[in-house]
Amino acid sequence: MTTELAATPAPTRIGPATFAWGQRTFVMGILNVTPDSFSGDGLLTAADRADPVERAVAQARQMIAEGADLLDIGGESTRPGHEPVDAATEIERIVPVIAAVAAALPNTPISVDTTKPAVAEAALAAGAHLINDVWGDSADGGMMAAVAAAQRVPLILMHNRSEPRYERAVAAEVLNDLTRAVERAIAAGVPEVDLIVDPGIGFGKTADHNVELLRDLRQLRALGRPVLLGTSRKSTLGRILDLPADQRLEATLATTALGIAAGVDIVRVHDVQPNVRAARVADAIIRGRWRADLSGATP
Repeated sequence: MTTELAATPAPTRIGPATFAWGQRTFVMGILNVTPDSFSGDGLLTAADRADPVERAVAQARQMIAEGADLLDIGGESTRPGHEPVDAATEIERIVPVIAAVAAALPNTPISVDTTKPAVAEAALAAGAHLINDVWGDSADGGMMAAVAAAQRVPLILMHNRSEPRYERAVAAEVLNDLTRAVERAIAAGVPEVDLIVDPGIGFGKTADHNVELLRDLRQLRALGRPVLLGTSRKSTLGRILDLPADQRLEATLATTALGIAAGVDIVRVHDVQPNVRAARVADAIIRGRWRADLSGATP
């Protein structure tokens, strides 16, 4: 299948920084304020009784020092079989962390990873600048789009399905679903320049679907929106290598490099420094970006 590629999207302002798409790949660091993260990096694990806010700020500082361009903070696990939490609990978990990180790192764009409009509103009030919704491509995602429109912040629309069923090529269906999601968000009042799309690796897809989608990822460039790729430590990589989540770094780096070759703009990762280094090399080869001081994100 041949897909016509759209022009490079116009820059997007995310809080304190403007992201010039197409110049280089940006790295989003993951901060999980949960007890049950699939990757074992949750800041509320029973084994560690240290103050989660202090730990989150220290981890955020480390990620920025290692080269992260923005941070994604979430308070509810999205792994298969996760324990759902109500909005009040999620707010209690993430609002103090977002406020502390925003105060400690005022020049760092912060994303809130949530599916609940009330949580998004509370997070934005605490200092977040971007909404990341794992059900952003669903019809119900219009509620989150309304929040983004009202608060005038960008929105990440991730592809997801309640059942992993596809009647034709996965990338074609994902492209079709995300096209409709972008149209709904624009209709809800979110400017097109404020929309980012995510193919949703690991969400509503089998391992075979994920591999096929990664192979055809370049088709999403037809949307004309920046593409975020989240493969870090995902179970599909574990299936390929038969390794647990804490041993999937090299597999993640492979998908980072291949994703950049396919035209992705942001990679969402747990291990910032190795992915920053992989992205710089891939950008040098794919985009001709040889100088590390040309950041592409400006205050």
